[in-house]
Amino acid sequence: MLLPLAWGSLFFPGLFGVCTWGLRRARPAWTHHDCVMISTRLVSSVQAVLATGSGIIVIRSCSDVITDRHWLAREYVWFLIPYMIYDTYAMYLCEWYRAGDQSSRHSLTIFRNFLSKNRLMITHHVFILLVLVPIAQKLRGELGDFFVGCIFTAELSTPFVSLGRILIQLKQQHTLLYKVNGIFTLTTFFLCRILLFPFMYWSYGRQQGLSLLRVPFHIPLHCNVANAFLIAPQIYWFSLLCKKAARLFDVPPAEKDS
Repeated sequence: MLLPLAWGSLFFPGLFGVCTWGLRRARPAWTHHDCVMISTRLVSSVQAVLATGSGIIVIRSCSDVITDRHWLAREYVWFLIPYMIYDTYAMYLCEWYRAGDQSSRHSLTIFRNFLSKNRLMITHHVFILLVLVPIAQKLRGELGDFFVGCIFTAELSTPFVSLGRILIQLKQQHTLLYKVNGIFTLTTFFLCRILLFPFMYWSYGRQQGLSLLRVPFHIPLHCNVANAFLIAPQIYWFSLLCKKAARLFDVPPAEKDS
Protein backbone atom coordinates (compact mmCIF):
# COMPACT_ATOMS: atom_id res chain seq x y z
CA MET A 1 0.00 0.00 0.00
CA LEU A 2 2.54 2.61 1.11
CA LEU A 3 5.05 1.88 -1.64
CA PRO A 4 2.68 2.38 -4.63
CA LEU A 5 1.22 5.45 -2.92
CA ALA A 6 4.73 6.88 -2.53
CA TRP A 7 5.70 6.01 -6.10
CA GLY A 8 2.53 7.60 -7.47
CA SER A 9 3.07 10.73 -5.38
CA LEU A 10 6.54 11.10 -6.88
CA PHE A 11 5.95 9.84 -10.41
CA PHE A 12 3.01 11.89 -11.66
CA PRO A 13 3.98 15.35 -10.32
CA GLY A 14 7.60 14.61 -11.26
CA LEU A 15 6.68 13.66 -14.82
CA PHE A 16 4.53 16.78 -15.07
CA GLY A 17 7.44 18.94 -13.93
CA VAL A 18 9.86 17.32 -16.38
CA CYS A 19 7.42 17.70 -19.28
CA THR A 20 6.74 21.35 -18.47
CA TRP A 21 10.45 22.11 -18.15
CA GLY A 22 11.23 20.30 -21.40
CA LEU A 23 8.50 22.08 -23.34
CA ARG A 24 9.60 25.48 -22.03
CA ARG A 25 13.12 24.81 -23.30
CA ALA A 26 12.10 23.18 -26.59
CA ARG A 27 9.30 25.65 -27.42
CA PRO A 28 10.20 29.02 -25.83
CA ALA A 29 7.56 30.76 -27.96
CA TRP A 30 4.77 28.82 -26.28
CA THR A 31 2.91 30.42 -23.38
CA HIS A 32 2.98 29.02 -19.86
CA HIS A 33 -0.60 27.88 -20.41
CA ASP A 34 0.37 25.94 -23.54
CA CYS A 35 3.20 24.15 -21.74
CA VAL A 36 1.17 23.35 -18.64
CA MET A 37 -1.87 22.17 -20.58
CA ILE A 38 0.14 19.95 -22.93
CA SER A 39 2.16 18.55 -20.02
CA THR A 40 -1.08 17.70 -18.22
CA ARG A 41 -2.31 15.84 -21.29
CA LEU A 42 0.96 13.96 -21.67
CA VAL A 43 0.86 12.80 -18.05
CA SER A 44 -2.78 11.74 -18.48
CA SER A 45 -1.78 9.70 -21.52
CA VAL A 46 1.05 7.98 -19.66
CA GLN A 47 -1.30 7.10 -16.80
CA ALA A 48 -3.82 5.77 -19.32
CA VAL A 49 -1.23 3.50 -20.95
CA LEU A 50 -0.16 2.18 -17.54
CA ALA A 51 -3.76 1.59 -16.46
CA THR A 52 -4.73 -0.11 -19.72
CA GLY A 53 -1.67 -2.34 -19.63
CA SER A 54 -2.39 -3.28 -16.02
CA GLY A 55 -6.00 -4.02 -16.88
CA ILE A 56 -5.09 -6.29 -19.79
CA ILE A 57 -2.65 -8.21 -17.59
CA VAL A 58 -5.29 -8.68 -14.89
CA ILE A 59 -7.98 -9.75 -17.37
CA ARG A 60 -5.73 -12.28 -19.07
CA SER A 61 -4.67 -13.69 -15.71
CA CYS A 62 -8.19 -14.32 -14.40
CA SER A 63 -9.78 -17.45 -15.83
CA ASP A 64 -12.45 -17.30 -13.13
CA VAL A 65 -14.00 -13.83 -13.27
CA ILE A 66 -15.10 -14.02 -9.64
CA THR A 67 -12.38 -15.64 -7.57
CA ASP A 68 -9.10 -15.40 -9.53
CA ARG A 69 -6.62 -12.87 -8.16
CA HIS A 70 -3.83 -10.67 -9.51
CA TRP A 71 -1.77 -8.30 -7.40
CA LEU A 72 -2.07 -5.42 -9.91
CA ALA A 73 -5.82 -5.21 -9.29
CA ARG A 74 -5.10 -3.80 -5.83
CA GLU A 75 -1.66 -2.26 -6.14
CA TYR A 76 -2.43 -0.12 -9.18
CA VAL A 77 -5.40 1.41 -7.37
CA TRP A 78 -3.01 2.66 -4.66
CA PHE A 79 -0.75 4.00 -7.42
CA LEU A 80 -3.77 5.73 -9.01
CA ILE A 81 -4.86 7.66 -5.91
CA PRO A 82 -2.01 10.23 -6.11
CA TYR A 83 -2.73 10.66 -9.82
CA MET A 84 -6.35 11.65 -9.15
CA ILE A 85 -5.24 14.24 -6.60
CA TYR A 86 -2.44 15.51 -8.87
CA ASP A 87 -4.77 15.69 -11.91
CA THR A 88 -7.29 17.82 -10.04
CA TYR A 89 -4.54 20.27 -9.10
CA ALA A 90 -3.15 20.18 -12.67
CA MET A 91 -6.57 21.16 -14.06
CA TYR A 92 -6.64 24.08 -11.64
CA LEU A 93 -3.12 25.05 -12.69
CA CYS A 94 -4.20 25.09 -16.34
CA GLU A 95 -7.01 27.48 -15.46
CA TRP A 96 -4.59 29.62 -13.42
CA TYR A 97 -2.16 30.03 -16.30
CA ARG A 98 -4.95 30.56 -18.82
CA ALA A 99 -6.21 33.47 -16.73
CA GLY A 100 -2.65 34.74 -16.36
CA ASP A 101 -2.12 34.73 -20.12
CA GLN A 102 -5.24 36.85 -20.44
CA SER A 103 -4.05 39.28 -17.73
CA SER A 104 -7.15 38.66 -15.62
CA ARG A 105 -5.73 36.62 -12.77
CA HIS A 106 -7.81 36.72 -9.60
CA SER A 107 -7.77 33.75 -7.26
CA LEU A 108 -11.47 33.61 -6.42
CA THR A 109 -12.54 34.15 -10.04
CA ILE A 110 -10.12 31.51 -11.25
CA PHE A 111 -11.37 29.02 -8.68
CA ARG A 112 -14.99 29.64 -9.65
CA ASN A 113 -14.17 29.23 -13.34
CA PHE A 114 -12.25 26.07 -12.54
CA LEU A 115 -15.24 24.56 -10.70
CA SER A 116 -17.65 25.66 -13.41
CA LYS A 117 -15.66 24.31 -16.36
CA ASN A 118 -14.57 21.08 -14.70
CA ARG A 119 -17.47 20.20 -12.43
CA LEU A 120 -18.19 16.86 -14.12
CA MET A 121 -14.53 15.81 -14.14
CA ILE A 122 -14.09 16.91 -10.51
CA THR A 123 -17.20 14.91 -9.55
CA HIS A 124 -15.75 11.96 -11.45
CA HIS A 125 -12.44 12.18 -9.53
CA VAL A 126 -14.16 12.59 -6.16
CA PHE A 127 -16.45 9.63 -6.89
CA ILE A 128 -13.45 7.46 -7.70
CA LEU A 129 -11.56 8.49 -4.55
CA LEU A 130 -14.47 8.33 -2.11
CA VAL A 131 -16.54 5.47 -3.56
CA LEU A 132 -14.66 3.28 -6.01
CA VAL A 133 -11.38 3.12 -4.08
CA PRO A 134 -13.02 1.81 -0.86
CA ILE A 135 -15.01 -0.69 -2.93
CA ALA A 136 -11.97 -1.88 -4.90
CA GLN A 137 -9.65 -2.09 -1.89
CA LYS A 138 -11.89 -3.18 1.00
CA LEU A 139 -15.58 -3.74 0.44
CA ARG A 140 -15.34 -6.32 -2.37
CA GLY A 141 -13.17 -8.56 -0.26
CA GLU A 142 -11.16 -11.12 -2.24
CA LEU A 143 -13.49 -11.16 -5.25
CA GLY A 144 -13.70 -9.48 -8.64
CA ASP A 145 -10.13 -8.71 -9.73
CA PHE A 146 -11.24 -9.46 -13.31
CA PHE A 147 -13.78 -6.63 -13.21
CA VAL A 148 -11.29 -4.21 -11.68
CA GLY A 149 -9.00 -5.01 -14.61
CA CYS A 150 -11.85 -4.28 -17.01
CA ILE A 151 -12.37 -0.86 -15.42
CA PHE A 152 -8.65 -0.12 -15.85
CA THR A 153 -8.92 -0.68 -19.63
CA ALA A 154 -11.49 2.11 -19.88
CA GLU A 155 -8.49 4.44 -19.98
CA LEU A 156 -7.56 3.27 -23.51
CA SER A 157 -9.35 6.23 -25.09
CA THR A 158 -7.57 8.83 -22.95
CA PRO A 159 -4.41 9.23 -25.12
CA PHE A 160 -6.59 9.98 -28.16
CA VAL A 161 -8.74 12.42 -26.21
CA SER A 162 -5.58 14.11 -24.95
CA LEU A 163 -4.06 14.33 -28.42
CA GLY A 164 -7.25 15.96 -29.66
CA ARG A 165 -7.07 18.59 -26.91
CA ILE A 166 -3.40 19.23 -27.67
CA LEU A 167 -4.12 19.72 -31.39
CA ILE A 168 -6.91 22.16 -30.54
CA GLN A 169 -4.55 24.05 -28.24
CA LEU A 170 -2.04 24.28 -31.09
CA LYS A 171 -4.82 25.33 -33.53
CA GLN A 172 -4.43 22.17 -35.61
CA GLN A 173 -8.07 21.10 -35.49
CA HIS A 174 -8.44 21.39 -39.28
CA THR A 175 -5.66 18.93 -40.07
CA LEU A 176 -6.00 15.34 -41.27
CA LEU A 177 -4.31 14.15 -38.07
CA TYR A 178 -7.06 15.73 -36.00
CA LYS A 179 -9.78 13.99 -38.04
CA VAL A 180 -8.07 10.60 -37.93
CA ASN A 181 -7.51 10.98 -34.20
CA GLY A 182 -11.20 11.83 -33.81
CA ILE A 183 -12.14 8.51 -35.40
CA PHE A 184 -9.82 6.63 -33.04
CA THR A 185 -11.21 8.60 -30.09
CA LEU A 186 -14.81 7.68 -30.89
CA THR A 187 -13.93 4.04 -31.56
CA THR A 188 -11.87 3.44 -28.43
CA PHE A 189 -14.28 5.41 -26.25
CA PHE A 190 -17.25 3.38 -27.48
CA LEU A 191 -15.46 0.05 -27.14
CA CYS A 192 -13.76 0.63 -23.78
CA ARG A 193 -16.17 2.93 -21.96
CA ILE A 194 -19.59 1.92 -23.31
CA LEU A 195 -19.38 -1.68 -24.54
CA LEU A 196 -17.11 -2.48 -21.59
CA PHE A 197 -20.13 -2.84 -19.31
CA PRO A 198 -22.07 -5.33 -21.48
CA PHE A 199 -18.77 -7.21 -21.85
CA MET A 200 -18.42 -7.54 -18.07
CA TYR A 201 -22.03 -8.78 -17.78
CA TRP A 202 -21.46 -11.20 -20.67
CA SER A 203 -18.25 -12.54 -19.09
CA TYR A 204 -20.05 -13.21 -15.82
CA GLY A 205 -23.00 -14.79 -17.63
CA ARG A 206 -20.77 -17.06 -19.71
CA GLN A 207 -19.15 -18.43 -16.57
CA GLN A 208 -22.45 -18.88 -14.74
CA GLY A 209 -24.36 -20.25 -17.72
CA LEU A 210 -26.62 -17.20 -18.01
CA SER A 211 -27.64 -15.13 -21.01
CA LEU A 212 -26.57 -11.50 -21.09
CA LEU A 213 -30.12 -10.29 -20.44
CA ARG A 214 -30.51 -12.49 -17.36
CA VAL A 215 -27.29 -11.40 -15.67
CA PRO A 216 -28.65 -8.15 -14.09
CA PHE A 217 -31.28 -10.23 -12.26
CA HIS A 218 -28.72 -12.66 -10.84
CA ILE A 219 -26.21 -10.23 -9.34
CA PRO A 220 -26.58 -7.99 -6.25
CA LEU A 221 -28.56 -4.79 -6.74
CA HIS A 222 -25.66 -2.61 -5.63
CA CYS A 223 -23.54 -3.98 -8.50
CA ASN A 224 -26.13 -2.81 -11.02
CA VAL A 225 -26.43 0.55 -9.29
CA ALA A 226 -22.65 1.04 -9.26
CA ASN A 227 -22.41 0.18 -12.95
CA ALA A 228 -25.23 2.61 -13.73
CA PHE A 229 -23.37 5.40 -11.94
CA LEU A 230 -20.20 4.51 -13.84
CA ILE A 231 -21.68 4.31 -17.32
CA ALA A 232 -23.92 7.41 -17.04
CA PRO A 233 -21.12 10.00 -17.39
CA GLN A 234 -19.49 7.88 -20.11
CA ILE A 235 -22.67 8.04 -22.19
CA TYR A 236 -22.83 11.81 -21.65
CA TRP A 237 -19.19 12.30 -22.69
CA PHE A 238 -19.67 10.02 -25.69
CA SER A 239 -22.65 12.11 -26.82
CA LEU A 240 -20.47 15.22 -26.64
CA LEU A 241 -17.77 13.49 -28.70
CA CYS A 242 -20.36 12.49 -31.30
CA LYS A 243 -21.61 16.09 -31.55
CA LYS A 244 -18.05 17.34 -32.06
CA ALA A 245 -17.43 14.66 -34.68
CA ALA A 246 -20.63 15.62 -36.50
CA ARG A 247 -19.50 19.26 -36.66
CA LEU A 248 -16.00 18.22 -37.74
CA PHE A 249 -17.12 16.08 -40.68
CA ASP A 250 -20.12 18.19 -41.64
CA VAL A 251 -19.79 19.72 -45.10
CA PRO A 252 -20.40 23.50 -45.17
CA PRO A 253 -23.54 24.60 -47.09
CA ALA A 254 -21.43 26.48 -49.65
CA GLU A 255 -19.59 23.29 -50.57
CA LYS A 256 -22.86 21.31 -50.79
CA ASP A 257 -24.32 23.86 -53.21
CA SER A 258 -21.27 23.73 -55.44
